[in-house]
Amino acid sequence: MYHHVKKLMFTVRVDEPDPRFGNMLLEQFGGANGELAAAMQYSIQGLNCEDPDRKDLLMDIGTEELSHLEVVGTLARMHLKPAKFDRQAAEADPLIAIAGGGGVNLFNSQGNAWTADYLKITGELDVDLRSNIAAEARAKIVYERLINFCDDAGTKDALQFLMTREITHMRAFALALESMAKPAFSIGRIAPTPGLVDQFFNDSTGTGDHGEIDTRGPWNEGNGWVFTESPAIQAEPGASAAIVAESSPPDDQAGLSDLLFDELRDILHAEKQLTKALPKMAEAARFDQLRELFEQHLAETENQVERINECFELLGKTVRAKPCKGMTGLIEEGQEIMAEGEEKEDAAADLALIGAAQRVEHYEISAYTTAKNLAQQLRHSAVVALLSKSLAEEENSDQLLNQVARSLMSVAKMPAAIEQAE
Repeated sequence: MYHHVKKLMFTVRVDEPDPRFGNMLLEQFGGANGELAAAMQYSIQGLNCEDPDRKDLLMDIGTEELSHLEVVGTLARMHLKPAKFDRQAAEADPLIAIAGGGGVNLFNSQGNAWTADYLKITGELDVDLRSNIAAEARAKIVYERLINFCDDAGTKDALQFLMTREITHMRAFALALESMAKPAFSIGRIAPTPGLVDQFFNDSTGTGDHGEIDTRGPWNEGNGWVFTESPAIQAEPGASAAIVAESSPPDDQAGLSDLLFDELRDILHAEKQLTKALPKMAEAARFDQLRELFEQHLAETENQVERINECFELLGKTVRAKPCKGMTGLIEEGQEIMAEGEEKEDAAADLALIGAAQRVEHYEISAYTTAKNLAQQLRHSAVVALLSKSLAEEENSDQLLNQVARSLMSVAKMPAAIEQAE
C-alpha cells in the first residue's frame, strides 16, 4: 500500500530558472538511467522476489526512487517555468513548451518517450542485483555531469543529494549480493563448459606505432587463463591451443556418472513401490475426483518405470533397483493415514490422504530434479528428455492434488455455513 506524503525528501530551491538546464534534467525524469526507470525496475524485481529479506530491500529502494522522481520533477518544473510564458525560453524546447505547456513529462532530454525497455528484470535475484549496481553507477555519472553543467547553487545542492543516494543504493545492493554467498561467476544453474570457460580469445591483433598491440594483463593471463589466438588465424604456424569445442566430453572427476546411476536406481525402486501403493490409495479415497486422480497417476507411474529402464539402456547400465528407504517411509506413513481415516468424515479423510500423496510427489520431484540436473551436466540429452517428462508429470500431479484439496476444503466448510444460516 502506497501513501503519498506531500513533502519532498529534499527541499528544492532554484534561484535562477534555466529552461535549457530543465531540459537536461529530464534525462533523470524520463530517461534510461532516470528515477522512474529505477523505481519501476526495483519494484517489479521486488514483486518477483521469493526471498523476503531482499524483497524488502528492493521495495524500500524502489519506493525511495519514486521520491527521487518527485524531487527531480519538481526541480525540472521550476527550471522550465519560464517556457510557459516567455517566447525565447519556449524556443529552447518547443516540445516541452507547446505540447507539454512548459511542464515535465515522461520524455528524456532528447524528447524520446519513456519506455519499459529501459528496465532490466531477469527474475534471477543475483543477476538483477548486479544490474541494479550498474544502474546506480550510471545514474551517479548522469548526476555528476548535471552538476558540472549547473551554475545554480540550490539546484546543485539537490543534485548532490540525489547523486549521494545513488552511492548508498549501490552499496546496499552490493552487500545484498555479497550476503547471498554466491561465487562471482556462478550465474544461473547450468555450469559452463570446462576448458572453454578459461580460454581468452585474442581476437584483436596487430602491430604498429599507434597502439595496435596485443596487451596482456590479469584479464587474459595467469589465474588459469589460456591465451588463445583468434579463430581467424588458427591455421597460421605457431598458433596457440585450439578452441575447446563445446561438445567436448565433460570431466567426470567428481564421479557424477556414478551418482546419476545411484539416483536412477533409487527412483526405480521408489516408483515400483508406488505402483503397489496407489491402488490402495485409490480404494481408500471417498470422493470420485480423488480416486480418478490416483488411478490416472498409477498409469503415469507405470510409464515412468519404463522410462527409468530406458535411461539405464541409454547409459549402458544393467537395470537394477536400489532400496529407497525414503519412499518406504512415506508409504508406511500413508498406510497409517488411511487407517486413521476410517474414523474421519469423508472430506477430512481425503484431505489427509492428499497430504500424504503430496509428500510423495514432493519427494519424487526432488529426486527427478537431481537426476535431470546430473544428466544435463553430463550431457546425456536423451536421458534429460525422459527425466524431464516424468518430472513434468509429477509437478502436474501435485497441482491437481492442490485443486482437489481446495474443492474438499469448500465441502468441509459447508456444514458450518449451514448451521450459521439456521
